[in-house]
Amino acid sequence: MYCRFLVPFLVLSLCHAVHRVHGGDPFAFFEWDVSYMTAAPLGVKQQVIGISGSYPGPILNVTTNWNVVVNVRNSLDEPLLITWNGIQHRKNSWADGVLGTNCPIPPGWNWTYQFQVKDQIGSFFYFPSTNFQRAAGGYGGIIINNRDIIPLPFGTPDGDITIFISDWYNRDHKELRKVLESGKDLGPPDGIVINGLGPYRYNSSVVGDGIIYETVNVEPGKTYRFRVHNVGISTSLNFRIQNHNLLLVETEGSYTVQQNYTNMDIHVGQSFSFLVTMDQNASSDYYVVASSRFMDPTVRDRLTGVAILHYSNSQGPAFGPLPDGPNEGDTYFSMNQARSVRWNVSASAARPNPQGSFRYGEITVTDVYVLLNQPPELINGQLRATLNGISYFAPQTPLKLAQLFNVPGVYKLDFPERFMDRPPKLDTSVINGTYKAFMEIILQNNGTTVQSYHLDGYAFFVVGMDFGIWTENSRGTYNKWDGVARSTTQVFPGAWTAILVYLDNVGIWNLRSENLDTWYLGQEVYISVVNPEDSSNKTELPLPDNAIFCGALSSLQKEQSNKYRFSEAPSFTSSVKILLSCILIALLHLKY
Repeated sequence: MYCRFLVPFLVLSLCHAVHRVHGGDPFAFFEWDVSYMTAAPLGVKQQVIGISGSYPGPILNVTTNWNVVVNVRNSLDEPLLITWNGIQHRKNSWADGVLGTNCPIPPGWNWTYQFQVKDQIGSFFYFPSTNFQRAAGGYGGIIINNRDIIPLPFGTPDGDITIFISDWYNRDHKELRKVLESGKDLGPPDGIVINGLGPYRYNSSVVGDGIIYETVNVEPGKTYRFRVHNVGISTSLNFRIQNHNLLLVETEGSYTVQQNYTNMDIHVGQSFSFLVTMDQNASSDYYVVASSRFMDPTVRDRLTGVAILHYSNSQGPAFGPLPDGPNEGDTYFSMNQARSVRWNVSASAARPNPQGSFRYGEITVTDVYVLLNQPPELINGQLRATLNGISYFAPQTPLKLAQLFNVPGVYKLDFPERFMDRPPKLDTSVINGTYKAFMEIILQNNGTTVQSYHLDGYAFFVVGMDFGIWTENSRGTYNKWDGVARSTTQVFPGAWTAILVYLDNVGIWNLRSENLDTWYLGQEVYISVVNPEDSSNKTELPLPDNAIFCGALSSLQKEQSNKYRFSEAPSFTSSVKILLSCILIALLHLKY
């Protein structure tokens, strides 16, 4: 496998070809420098987080089963981790990039993530997972293409366009986290940005002069795939394009039943892709809108992001009122729209496990967890958010390292299956998942805002949602055939959402609120999945050679040079041996 680390292009190409002939999958390499930049998304200069001078960051464009190698240099002034929203990391929670599995990358260090996008397709994104850094940017898109032998369930688009929509504050991420630590609410955001840029001046009384806005350039008559990600802090957003239909085709790795929408509610952490045909006349440009949902009417006007869709033969600027979205406070509309998103069970593509089975409704559930969210409350004098009355406390030693090295006292496998009538507490309590169990998780939101929940390592089936309190009888309303498989789902206030997940991916996996403020205040839990019969790393990859150690295991950490390099690159001697081996294998292949 190390053939692909060799520098000379011809040798590298030769080794790649030989590896593919013998059953290997391609590697894709990326070099990133994560650093601060100055930007003014809403017209106010502030510090944002960019990647190699780009904000938003670069797109990872790969294909099913490719191996991805990302060398990350942390040029920030605080520790950093990158997580890969929706990437399942089969057998490899070491690459997940959250505090339960990884020690953060210290300032001035680099660390190499290596993972395979095994059996996945679709639209995802990455972002920094610690220290509230996502509020400053650091995010970018991930595209996983079908292999050539797997056809798309729609015609090949003429182009691919990634759109990031987000609420935005004019205060930097350090100020925002101080607000939360002081026990206060962040308050409404200062605006909505599209691809890191502020709104087009569609109304001079609402939008100030001089704000740079996003322009999406298109050709008339062409069809484009729009991949839209809500990478924001806590605001649900409605996405729409003036006079253009959105044909939904995929969400978070699952092809969907193809339906036209005039607008789509996209909640924090969610990703959708639409086919949009440029079938309008070019008398003018058109508005692309992302507007807030369920917000106070007094701030609604400023919480509208506007970009421009520009036909190459456009005759003038966009004009007129913005296209209408749904009624602002109508959660019933939003829930019914979410229920309408269904899985395309006939499409050829990678599938969530159980492999080859689409009758998830007939599989016996073995474990049930009802996770209750309540509004943040004081614990030991600090404002905290909880699940089942427990606010997660992140230990200095990551759970995964503590598990591997048998470090006592770091965490407990005692997370309750239901809310317990007791005072809330801080704890490092972990769900003890059973390998290959079929788990039902009910997310009950007794709070006052929409919450999104994300599970690393898996795609789960969204089988039901409704208002009120979930009961055993609620199972009678479940969609047992074509509930969409995804990794992030919304839960409306005063409502519940039910998901089913097959625990066949060994590791320790993060289940969290994607709402950044709630997550920062402790609303997360980890699920430990151990294969008791595996003693040979068949179902889980070993600890990476470049692992960073911290907490109780700090003494194992070796000094790292600040030199920018692949932290898993082989030595020169090893490279020579690999080079000779590659050439020998290639010659043998040509001979036979």
